[in-house]
Amino acid sequence: MRLARFTGSACALALATAGAVGLLAPTSSTAATSVYSVAPYVDMSNGQEGLLDTAITGHGLKAYTAAFVLGEGCNQIWGDTLPIGADSYTDPEIAKAKSEGASVIISSGGASGEPLAWTCSTQSSIDAGYQAIINDYGVNQLDFDVEGAAVADTASAARQMQAMKDLKASNPGLTFSMTLPVLTSGLTGDGVNILKAAKNAGIKIDVVNVMAMDYYAGTGTEMGQGAVSAAQATLAQMQSVDPSYTYANLGITPMIGKNDDGSTFTLADAQTVENFAAQNGVGRLAFWAVTRDQACGGSANSLPTCSEISQSPLAFTDAFVPYEGSSGGGGGGSTSDFSLSLSPGSASVAQGGSATASVATGVTAGSAESVSLSASGAPSGVSVSFSPSSVTSGNSSTLTATVGSSVAAGTYPITVTGAAASGSHTATYSLTVTSSGGGGGGGGSLANAGFESGSLSPWTCQSGSGVVSSPVHSGSHALQVAPSSSTTGECDQSVTLQPNHSYTLTGWVQGPYAYIGVSGGASASTWSNSSSWNQLSVSFTTGSSGAVTVYVHGWYGQGDVYADDFTLG
Repeated sequence: MRLARFTGSACALALATAGAVGLLAPTSSTAATSVYSVAPYVDMSNGQEGLLDTAITGHGLKAYTAAFVLGEGCNQIWGDTLPIGADSYTDPEIAKAKSEGASVIISSGGASGEPLAWTCSTQSSIDAGYQAIINDYGVNQLDFDVEGAAVADTASAARQMQAMKDLKASNPGLTFSMTLPVLTSGLTGDGVNILKAAKNAGIKIDVVNVMAMDYYAGTGTEMGQGAVSAAQATLAQMQSVDPSYTYANLGITPMIGKNDDGSTFTLADAQTVENFAAQNGVGRLAFWAVTRDQACGGSANSLPTCSEISQSPLAFTDAFVPYEGSSGGGGGGSTSDFSLSLSPGSASVAQGGSATASVATGVTAGSAESVSLSASGAPSGVSVSFSPSSVTSGNSSTLTATVGSSVAAGTYPITVTGAAASGSHTATYSLTVTSSGGGGGGGGSLANAGFESGSLSPWTCQSGSGVVSSPVHSGSHALQVAPSSSTTGECDQSVTLQPNHSYTLTGWVQGPYAYIGVSGGASASTWSNSSSWNQLSVSFTTGSSGAVTVYVHGWYGQGDVYADDFTLG
């Protein structure tokens, strides 16, 4: 999100001006205490805070999110460079809003800064800093807006989650949200890693808030439906990490009016999002920002301070506030429903081998129910089993695909179906069978190792990356990895190798900060920075399962990387 008194280019993929999580009226979130179902952002440093007073006293706004506190070493300041608890401008504004009956969530980070855990490496100082926010402003809800390269900082994310674990132990009822960039297809891989950091720390993020904005997919993007698609995809990703997540743990935050990428979020889009939230019991709605919920004119004449569309003052506030009292806010309807997702969604297996995947289910509405699992579409000689074959929604099963020695090499889509009393849902598992003697060009267990099929499958890539005909190292095709300001362009392929066995991955690359490596059952990587083709090589040893994910990626905000002719042996 943007701070009006800061400068800097907009971040792609909803990083530039989106707001942190929306929180407001009591909901049925899984948090220990109630959270807020509507809490738009307020830029506390752009001179338009008078709109907040009007929204509270004249438009029924009951809560808001004050942005942003910034980490500065092991200290914290507001965006106007004054320290927390001693800001002669922001602190009185917050006190006034509280006196008018509005609750406040304090948000740290944003597009122009980072939360304390990203700027300070001393855990005790991080804990004390966040505790100071709680004490100074009398809040029990904190938000952390993590954007740009900070999303990929795994060490900082681990410190963040440890701080939340520590603070939850000493502050009964404390809830927190993580506000993260999304595409319409969901979180980036780095965003999913933040969810995993919470899982590793032994805590659950109370609200995962998606910045449904600035997709950089063209000015004609339908922003209401885009927000819905992003929410649906994000929940599936959340449940792949922790099946107990539901829509009550999800927040949606669009940027009202004109976005930095030129797309426009309209009042009709606001209704689309609110309808979806009410139907599914979404935990929180917010938007960026109350301080730009007006047409341009007078002192409001730029993107940070107005919507740049024709609207009545506080029209978006009026559109979202009713959700606080609706059947939404985490309550959902009485009809039960569930979600189904696979992780990983594809695998490459040599003839005679096997692969596994986690089948995650979650409660998306109503109550948990029994879900029976089945598979269809597997070729002759491939058997697919589930353990267990039936789960209660919210729990997981393990899919095992066993490949016979005579199964023809190729890629086979297998449909996994979950059936319950409320209906059924499906997910596709892409199984690539390779010759046990190795694939063309020495690719070993890697399929499409030289991208000569002309398509990505079974590789999966972040948005923008794909197969090209030039430049190539050999043959007719190569992979183009296209990083953005918020993604590395990563492409992955999951493979199952011999357990506890040493392998070497090689690949030809060119471009700035070209990385190849493996993750999952083994961890190793290497990189180069060259404008001409060069071969990278990295050795690793598999674990007890033999399963690894081979990857190639570039780096945030850098140029495209090209890759070709991988081998694994």
